Amino acid sequence: MPFADLPTGARLHYIDTAPDDADKPVALLVHGMLGTAELHFPRVIDWLKPDYRVVGLTLRGYGQSEPKPRQFPRDFYQQDTRDVLALMDALEIDKAHILGYSDGGEIALLAGGMAADRWHSITAWGAVGYYGPAMRPVAQRMFPGSWITQEERDRHGIDNVDAFVLGWIKTAHAIIDKGGDLSLSLAPQISAPLLLMLGEGDTLNPAEYGQRLVDAAQHARLETFKCGHAVHDEAWDEFQRVVGAFLRAGPAHAKGLS
Repeated sequence: MPFADLPTGARLHYIDTAPDDADKPVALLVHGMLGTAELHFPRVIDWLKPDYRVVGLTLRGYGQSEPKPRQFPRDFYQQDTRDVLALMDALEIDKAHILGYSDGGEIALLAGGMAADRWHSITAWGAVGYYGPAMRPVAQRMFPGSWITQEERDRHGIDNVDAFVLGWIKTAHAIIDKGGDLSLSLAPQISAPLLLMLGEGDTLNPAEYGQRLVDAAQHARLETFKCGHAVHDEAWDEFQRVVGAFLRAGPAHAKGLS
């Protein structure tokens, strides 16, 4: 699999299912915490690649991407978003469909607001653009880091799991203390059709938060599923139906139109 050395200082590992096919639209996949494109999206990649050039990146510090160890500065979501845009530039991709899960969903929402003209559509799930006060105890429960498996430690080069989770918790608390905004304030600048998806059992991302972002965006809708955080794994058939229709319909699906 190839690597891209970016002017942002990241060296990203990525997959590209059709690098020489200029006729296929690009679907750019962004994974969540402790993931890689191959780890979080195997079925999504196989499903999309007949019709799309699928580019699945691995965020800095995860998998084979660098620098390591993975860090969580106050602006890590923005940093990751700049990496995504730099990778598109490096691969000479002017415009793409972006699909992001969990932290990758937050990055997809930020990308929609930071670079509105780069997207045919935005699909995000397990993300709402906002860290509400209720997230504080959820974040705190991530410590200690004993829940991180040895396989995950080896995959991502994590030598100290407690330092890893404490870095994330500290930043999450800082975001909450400053009002919780990730991409909510940028939502009016998101001009591409946006599909936001949440599981009804997703304790990190209440539907009311997602609705706030959707209401503020230009062409957006919220879909909820009877599952938890990982909609693409827990409600696969429904995920395919909803996302497939959205990608085919484009702007016609904005604000619930069909």
